Amino acid sequence: MLNQTHPGVFITCAVTGGGDTVAKSDQVPVTPEQIADACIEAAQAGAAITHIHVREDDGSASRDVEKYAEVVERVRASGTDVVINLTAGMGGDIVLGSAESPFPVDADGTDMVGAAERVAHVTELRPEICTLDCGTMNFGEGDYVMTNTPSQLEAMAALMTEAGTRIEIEAFDTGHLAHAKDLARRGVIPDPVMVQLCMGIPWGAPDDLNTFMAMRNNIPDDWTFSAFSIGRNQLKYVSLAAHAGGNVRVGLEDNLYLDRGVLASNGDLVTRAKTILDAQNYTVLTPAQVRENLQLTKHD
Repeated sequence: MLNQTHPGVFITCAVTGGGDTVAKSDQVPVTPEQIADACIEAAQAGAAITHIHVREDDGSASRDVEKYAEVVERVRASGTDVVINLTAGMGGDIVLGSAESPFPVDADGTDMVGAAERVAHVTELRPEICTLDCGTMNFGEGDYVMTNTPSQLEAMAALMTEAGTRIEIEAFDTGHLAHAKDLARRGVIPDPVMVQLCMGIPWGAPDDLNTFMAMRNNIPDDWTFSAFSIGRNQLKYVSLAAHAGGNVRVGLEDNLYLDRGVLASNGDLVTRAKTILDAQNYTVLTPAQVRENLQLTKHD
């Protein structure tokens, strides 16, 4: 059911991602300095949480621990009060050779490493939150498969919890949410549980209202959830997620435009999201309120 009596909404800004977006917009941050500046800009615009990927110098996706460290150190040194959320999605990428000859895999696109290496930046930097992609799926076209096996997820979750980091589940489809509920039931993912509904990514859950509500209605009442969609529907999901009792995510990881033909910055998208929420009389939560609600541990 939709929840119109909302205690408050927090905004997460996913500032860069790892997708092939750098050539499409000069606003997408690439270097650690640019990514840290984007996090600070998002926080100043009203984001309580900043979700961070890093990139190589050529703009391609990276899982370089030193790059993560530089971003985190720059944000912390700035004195900006924002909750740091690091991705742990890198290192689970398989690109098969072709439809007729899947093996050997495409060495250029495949990046598969063990659980400890996938979360090395988390265990070293101890962010307040990190993400856990709860499933394997075809991700877009071609022969790419996002890979997260049950044993990998359990091993990664254990390392995240040991580091004192709150896990944010990323659920891209209904089965991912069902798996996450099992992990939480067995204590692999500790309370309080956070989940991000990732809608509209080919070929996960489409972002139509029926699918979204099916996902939303299967979230346990004591979980904290957020939701987003990609591209043109990102800002529509600000209203939809809040109206459904959840929190919101915007940012250049998922959408490059503020309006038709108008490229956005991360600050622009957060400002627009806050304007939408303010206009509907939602209380936009601060980082301090989010820390209290989610029992986060802030590490220096």
